[in-house]
Amino acid sequence: MGFFLDGIWHDTWHDTGKSKGRFEREATRFHNWITADGAPGPTGEGGFPAEPGRYHLYVSLACPWAHRTLIFRKLKKLEDLISVSVVSPMMFERGWTFNRAEGSTGDHLYDASTLGEIYLKTNPKYSGRVTVPVLWDKKRGTIVNNESSEIIRMFNTGFNALTGDTTDYYPDALRDEIDTINKRIYETVNNGVYRCGFATTQEAYEEAFAQLFETLDVLEGRLSTQRYLCGKTVTEADWRLFPTLIRFDAVYVGHFKCNLRRIDDYPNLSNYTRDLYQWPGIAETVDIDQYKRHYYGSHKTINPTGIVPVGPALEFMRPHDRGRFG
Repeated sequence: MGFFLDGIWHDTWHDTGKSKGRFEREATRFHNWITADGAPGPTGEGGFPAEPGRYHLYVSLACPWAHRTLIFRKLKKLEDLISVSVVSPMMFERGWTFNRAEGSTGDHLYDASTLGEIYLKTNPKYSGRVTVPVLWDKKRGTIVNNESSEIIRMFNTGFNALTGDTTDYYPDALRDEIDTINKRIYETVNNGVYRCGFATTQEAYEEAFAQLFETLDVLEGRLSTQRYLCGKTVTEADWRLFPTLIRFDAVYVGHFKCNLRRIDDYPNLSNYTRDLYQWPGIAETVDIDQYKRHYYGSHKTINPTGIVPVGPALEFMRPHDRGRFG
């Protein structure tokens, strides 16, 4: 959980001393965009055209932010165009590593031992946290982007001419609604579970806890009248929520003390989670074992013994009722 300061690694847990015990996520640092013709995207610089085999994705199977990018790589048929390396689920004093003995694929590009080495290849004086996902440009030898919300939008449209897949998970007609839903879900659910788990005061924890379950209740109600968050069509908003829901009962209920209710206790949210899990190819992006190993085994500040629970029993292939909405 450390960070670089001017290229020097510091093994330091999150500092909540200045925020009254509240966990505040550090902003990502790399915001270039891959576009069809290499023109600049909404942020960053240009020069990153969509090309087969040019880009590489560094992910953790345990990380919900990285999970989003694997989902869109699958949905948009990018697996033959964008290669992937998976870090170990265990994260200790050196941060994310490529320890094959712990479940990593190894670094397919440079045989690096840590993900931090990849960041330093971009900037030897880099300052900031080392996070996944990382989208890497093999040709220029640099990080394109390490912000998951931006990477999935690149994947959504940037490679359409190469794949022939024009499915749009961020359609113009729904963008305002998607953005509004995304904002609340990010603040109170996606990041909200971390705000519960990484809080260091009772007040900060209870504040995040209340907001988390208030939003889950709202989503439960929303899904009582429609199949997906924005109606009949699955969108980016659903795939941004799904990685948190699929981890919730296995990890966040116990490890992050998000224990008012399980997702399995919500009729609509639980059926909705199974609906998305059973979407073609999505189950292949899910690894409950790595989720539990990472959170329970790596967060020694929260779980000093490192003991990983055996349960719970989860059956995401159970039938769901979402087809009733058409």
